[in-house]
Amino acid sequence: MSEAAVRVDTTSQVPPYEQIRAQLAALIVTGRLAEGDRLPTVRQLATDLGLAPGTVARAYRELEAGGLIRTRRGAGTRVAAPPAPARPHAPQLATLARDFTAAARAMGVDTESILTAVRDALGPDRPS
Repeated sequence: MSEAAVRVDTTSQVPPYEQIRAQLAALIVTGRLAEGDRLPTVRQLATDLGLAPGTVARAYRELEAGGLIRTRRGAGTRVAAPPAPARPHAPQLATLARDFTAAARAMGVDTESILTAVRDALGPDRPS
């Protein structure tokens, strides 16, 4: 990452750590920084920007909390893998599965019969 990628406006009302966080997040989300790209150390970026290391450390902590970067001892700070795509129907599907299995259990059906019924309901075109 080049030093020119992040700039801090010390006259802005936006705190410097937030400016750093927002700019790095934008670079990551837009793909200008890709998974595995190494970020400068906290000390190096602080020196480059003329800021206290704690300011850069806070920005990095917030990016890490947001899942955008990962810091590993000895490996440095790198852009994290993008999050897995959301499964919007997962909660509803889990509820349907619980309801179905509870009803089947109330009928005295065993686990293997429940699984067979689900497989049969999926039909022959189901993905393996």
